[in-house]
Amino acid sequence: MQFRQQALAKLQSPEELDLPVRLARPQGWLALLVAVVVMAAASVWAVTGSVASTVSAQAILTHGQGSYVLQSPVAGQVTAVLARQGERLPAGSPVLKVRTSQGDSVVRTVAAGRVTALAATIGQIIRTGANVAAVEKVARSSDPLYATVYVPAENAASVPADAAVDLTVSSVPTQRYGVLRGHVKSVDRTAQSAQSIAAFLGDSQLGEQFTGKGRPVAVLVRLDRSSSTKSGYRWSSADGPPYRLDSMTLATASIRLADQRPVDWLLP
Repeated sequence: MQFRQQALAKLQSPEELDLPVRLARPQGWLALLVAVVVMAAASVWAVTGSVASTVSAQAILTHGQGSYVLQSPVAGQVTAVLARQGERLPAGSPVLKVRTSQGDSVVRTVAAGRVTALAATIGQIIRTGANVAAVEKVARSSDPLYATVYVPAENAASVPADAAVDLTVSSVPTQRYGVLRGHVKSVDRTAQSAQSIAAFLGDSQLGEQFTGKGRPVAVLVRLDRSSSTKSGYRWSSADGPPYRLDSMTLATASIRLADQRPVDWLLP
C-alpha cells in the first residue's frame, strides 16, 4: 500500500524539466579518454608493429670448411705417432707409422688442417679403414671462426638471411663476459643426419648429440669481428673474454626469426 501511494504521488508531481542533466562525471570522461587512446594505439601497433621471436639451438664453433676423419689405408700395428693434437699440418703430412705384413707404411693427411683428435696410440692394432685422427680443414691461424647452429627443421624456414645471433659459449662465463655476436651467413635447407654431421665435424659423438631430437638443419653463422677484443670477435660486453676462442667449442645459439605482424593473428 505504501509503494502504491508513492507511485501516485510521483505521477501527480510536475516533471523537473528545468534541472540540468549530468551525462557523466569528470572521472568517467577521463576513463573514456584513456580507453580511446589505448584502443587507437593498439590499432596502430596491430597494423604497423611486429613481434620478434627467437629460436634456440645447439651450436659449435668451427672453421668454415669443417673437418674430416682420417682413416688408415692399411692394417697393422702402430709403431709411431708422428703428429700432435692441435698441430697444424699441410696436406700429405705424416700422422702415423704402421707396420704391416708388407713392411712399414705411413698414414698421411688428406688435406691441410689442424689435428683436433688422435685416436691411435703406439702399439695399437688397427684395421684398414679405421678412424685414426680428426683433422679440421684450416690452413692459416688467421682463418676466421664460424658457428654452425643445428636448428630444428620446423624452424629453418623462418630463419632470415643476415639474422642476428647471440651465442652463449660453453668455455666463456656469460655473466662476466656476455654473449658472442654474429649474423646468419647461410641456411642449408637439407636436414642433417648423424652421419653427415659426424663427417663434417669429424666426431661421431657430436653427430649423435646434435640429432638427439630429430634431424636438424645446419645454419652457418658469421661471427662479428672486433679489433678491440682479445678474441677478435664482438661480444655483448665491452671487452669479452681475455683469451682467444678455440674451434670445436660448443655453444648455444639464439637466432632472431623473421618478425611477425600481430594483425596476422587476428585475420581469419
